Amino acid sequence: MLHNPPMLTLHRGHKRPSRAIIEAFRNAQTGHVCDAMDGRGAVDWRIKPLDPDNAVFCGPAITAHAYPADTVGMFGALHEAEAGDVILVSCDGYTGTAVLGDLAAGMMKNKGVVGFVTDGLARDKAGILASRLPVFAMGVSPNSPARNGPGVVGLPIVLGGVHVRPGDIVVGDADSVVVVPQERAEDVLAALAEVRAAEVIAEQSVRDGATMTKGMLPIIAAARIVLGGAA
Repeated sequence: MLHNPPMLTLHRGHKRPSRAIIEAFRNAQTGHVCDAMDGRGAVDWRIKPLDPDNAVFCGPAITAHAYPADTVGMFGALHEAEAGDVILVSCDGYTGTAVLGDLAAGMMKNKGVVGFVTDGLARDKAGILASRLPVFAMGVSPNSPARNGPGVVGLPIVLGGVHVRPGDIVVGDADSVVVVPQERAEDVLAALAEVRAAEVIAEQSVRDGATMTKGMLPIIAAARIVLGGAA
């Protein structure tokens, strides 16, 4: 590294999705959103809600990268966030210390942030649950971080294997968090409507006694049959 970076860098001016787009994704099931994006878009399965009963949210992403064992990037994102935003903090999966605690979660809630997602850890679980802020993390540890930087806010990040840019639409529920690229939002919404309609039909089929999905029937019919069991 030629020069030490500043403790905090804030990148501003990203395009934000319209309120109508956000409302169209509100209360969508993450599984349905993934189906509308060719089965992809969810973060690593290990990133889970601290409270599955308070895990539903939807909003535009404000992104940050925090160096391991540091919270400058997280607090920078809190400063930049607007009401309705979802803060996503990548720390390269560092699990030696937490990147969020109950006080920061309370401040986010006070500012109108609707969700927090990290590939790191959280601490002070009881206080976070009391704040009623939906928080997704890799786990919980009381180990505390520092504020030495560097932190970067407002640039693309990779979190849980998913590329996230500021302004992307983020949808969360008890299952996972899904990121919808902002430029794909209209197409994904159109596909989402088809997914929901197909799901209604499939669910009714199960209630009516179905024992196999129709799409598997021709595959099973064409299967090679081997008699006699294993050798």
